[in-house]
Amino acid sequence: MIYHLQRKVIRICGGSVILVFAVIFLLIYSFSTRQINETMDALTDRISDNDGRFPEWRDDRGNPGIPVGLPDFMTIETPFSTRFFTVRFDENGRVADVDVSSISAITEETARKYAEETYESGKERGWMEDYRYKQYQTGHGRTIVYVDGSMNRFMSNRMLFAAGVVLIISAFAIWMIAIFFSKHAVRPVAESYEKQKQFITDANHELKTPLTLVMTNLDILEAEIGENEWLSDIRSEGERMGALVNQLVVLARMDEDKTNLEMQSFSLSDMIVDVISEFQMLVQERGKTLEAQIDPKVDYVGDETAVRRVVSILLDNAVKYCDDGGSIRLRLEKKKHPVLYVENPYADVGETELDKLFDRFYRADKARTFTGGFGVGLSIAKAIVTQHRGEISAYKKDTGHIGFKVIWRQ
Repeated sequence: MIYHLQRKVIRICGGSVILVFAVIFLLIYSFSTRQINETMDALTDRISDNDGRFPEWRDDRGNPGIPVGLPDFMTIETPFSTRFFTVRFDENGRVADVDVSSISAITEETARKYAEETYESGKERGWMEDYRYKQYQTGHGRTIVYVDGSMNRFMSNRMLFAAGVVLIISAFAIWMIAIFFSKHAVRPVAESYEKQKQFITDANHELKTPLTLVMTNLDILEAEIGENEWLSDIRSEGERMGALVNQLVVLARMDEDKTNLEMQSFSLSDMIVDVISEFQMLVQERGKTLEAQIDPKVDYVGDETAVRRVVSILLDNAVKYCDDGGSIRLRLEKKKHPVLYVENPYADVGETELDKLFDRFYRADKARTFTGGFGVGLSIAKAIVTQHRGEISAYKKDTGHIGFKVIWRQ
């Protein structure tokens, strides 16, 4: 149990770190992409505003310089370092002019091909490979300006790669730290758990001797004075106490993850039919009915004795808490993994905390007449199902029915 708790702590820490770092990386990627697009759009706007050519920049006095209001990244060298080309269309949608004088990597044929694809798309802005374009309407037709963004994208990708590597290394380092300190984190729980196990073991030894003595003395008294109401009550309570001690021992052993399961293939269908036959008389005595729908030839690989115990616990629980005159329904379905359903009428299902039903000593309805249970049966069932790598859950079928579902994984 402690080992599973430690692994859970590691998974939670590691998963949280990976999730946070993934969000950080996505934010960096989104911000970087937006910045590149805004930068390239600013360049295409300057060129489109000057009819497909880079304007000759002059300051307020008319001298060569940076005009007022330009983005910070633009300098006096920007017109000379920006590579671009322009394609113009006539009113009929045919290429009228191709200007590749400001770029050497693109031929007129390639520029024409890019422009025709962009024209067909109808998008105002976008990317054509490493070129950011802007498509706008003029008095003679459409014009498309393409600006080379290969360097910007290369630098952005390098930055994203570096950020990704740093985040991955950081996540791995944090994961290793979580593994190292997880033992310290679960140490208080481990100590408390060990004390609990020791208490159960000690209580088992301390209670068995006086219980054996009490039951032996009862046998002697009954032999001498005969059976009577008071001796029968003492015997009943003694047997209940003995059963509780045995169940606590079973739980303690299961918690140690040392329970030896004899895994073998058996017919789950036949085993459940056998268990149902054992409960038929008890169900009838309680004035209830038991309906079963079992798919034939459902085989399973597991500990047959332990699986039988789970089915018995669920049926016993259904009999105890089924409303008077109600009908208990058991269903076994042959799917990818065998699935078992046990349902029964239960008027107080709306007030039941379903997530706590598998807690030890939890009683779904404390106000009900005593049923003879201790509130540990479902805990044992869950432990057995978990050891078989399966899943067990409780659900509310409707306003008046409660059900239990077991998925028996192979």
